[in-house]
Amino acid sequence: MAKQARVYRTELSPVSFLTRNAYVFPDKTAVVHDQRRYTYRQFEERVNRLASGLRRGGVQKHDRVAFLCPNIPPMLEAHFGVPAAGGILVSINTRLGTDEIGYILKHSGSKSLFVDAELESLVKPLDLGGLKVVRVDDTGSPGDPYEDFLRTGSAASVESWFEDEDETLSINYTSGTTGQPKGVMYTHRGAYLNAVGEILESGMSWDTKYLWTLPMFHCNGWCFTWGVTAVAGTHICLRKVDPERIWDLFETEGITHYNGAPTVQTAIVNHPKAHRLARPVTVTVAAAPPSPTLLARLKELNLRPVHVYGLTETYGPHTVCGWHKEWDDLPLEEQARLMARQGQGYVLFDLVRVVDEKMNDVPRDAQTLGEVVMRGNNVMKGYFEQPDATAEAFRGGWFHSGDIGVWHPDGYIELRDRKKDIIISGGENISTIEVEQCIVRHPAVLECAVVAVPDERWGERPKAFVTLKPGLTATEQEIIEHCRQHIAHFKAPAAVEFGDLPKTSTGKVQKYILREKEWKGKAKRIN
Repeated sequence: MAKQARVYRTELSPVSFLTRNAYVFPDKTAVVHDQRRYTYRQFEERVNRLASGLRRGGVQKHDRVAFLCPNIPPMLEAHFGVPAAGGILVSINTRLGTDEIGYILKHSGSKSLFVDAELESLVKPLDLGGLKVVRVDDTGSPGDPYEDFLRTGSAASVESWFEDEDETLSINYTSGTTGQPKGVMYTHRGAYLNAVGEILESGMSWDTKYLWTLPMFHCNGWCFTWGVTAVAGTHICLRKVDPERIWDLFETEGITHYNGAPTVQTAIVNHPKAHRLARPVTVTVAAAPPSPTLLARLKELNLRPVHVYGLTETYGPHTVCGWHKEWDDLPLEEQARLMARQGQGYVLFDLVRVVDEKMNDVPRDAQTLGEVVMRGNNVMKGYFEQPDATAEAFRGGWFHSGDIGVWHPDGYIELRDRKKDIIISGGENISTIEVEQCIVRHPAVLECAVVAVPDERWGERPKAFVTLKPGLTATEQEIIEHCRQHIAHFKAPAAVEFGDLPKTSTGKVQKYILREKEWKGKAKRIN
């Protein structure tokens, strides 16, 4: 039966969220950026002009259109305008180097590039021949090349070329810490369902005021670009993460939701302006397992944490540590310990498994280690033009995360490490996460990372890299003794180094940089 005759089915696309709400709530504030405010009617008109301008500029169906911008209105508009034009959005990490950006532009075959003025220096050394480049000055005023580009288009919607919800909507590149980054393909269907999943799990509604602390380039902002729009919420744009400004915006804009990695949360909760808010703000935490210490501090400030877990290959968050009412009566430390687990699949996704090397489920004993695997509505379509890598990731009919975890008796999973982060010391497995969570319980510690370092006797030992809270002090021996009081002695770090941690743009600590420094000159990264 022809698709157009199936009155019981509409192909899913998150672009429809804006179309619907510009119709139903045309005068509601959709976007706030400093002094600029756009209603849903204006938001849609700008998106239509972007789509129309792209079409007039020669964009054909499934052409890739790249954006290198911070969390500003044009970046948000790209998430609707590019697919509306029939193109595929390539959101580029703003903290990458010139060569990495060049690789992504070439590998993706992007035909157009929109680049923020502050980031233009990153692309100037590149051969951009064949690309149509538009600078974004982020002024919202005439004379801004992006605004002038919008004026080449029409405020009316373009004819849709969209046919199948499994068409590629966007390509998001992985961090590439173990080689060249891979292009993860998202579909219209997957993005639509992930956006709805975020609404359900974070409790967003019509009065949502969402603060953009999470980069929009990262998994398309965990699909909150589309999710906030779906509930007709208000997007509060933020060019950079500034804890002082964030605390101001909590009050002046009535923020209800924001997202970020534990390192972002750590900076916010330890800022001098931090105080208990009169009303709760929902904080979705991911990118690394948060410590019980951090989770407890969030709750003290009336920041309601929702702990989620996922990867670029799963459109961002895929599991949630769903809260149980009976946990309310437990001591705060125990509540935080339970919440630090990764939980189980969103209501719209399949349940995840923890498996051994033969794809058998590990015992649900909270001790046996295995790999976390996923499948279902929110697993990527595959890696762009990398069929072998796709086949490897999908072996056995499941997506292999590369994350090591345990399965609890209640069905929740808990991460213990990335495969490469497990420390094998004298034949004993040491979870770097367990050691890290112990260290951050020390009152002087702001954050830390633990990696394996070579050891003559034991093969490998843990080493901790620690950032202290401003104004507080601690010695290497104090940190080591603190660990020995709470975990097995062989798990305690053999050494502690103090200073700032290297991080990605999304707040993940770049352990590979620390590891490379410690293993320099060694033929292998394991003893």
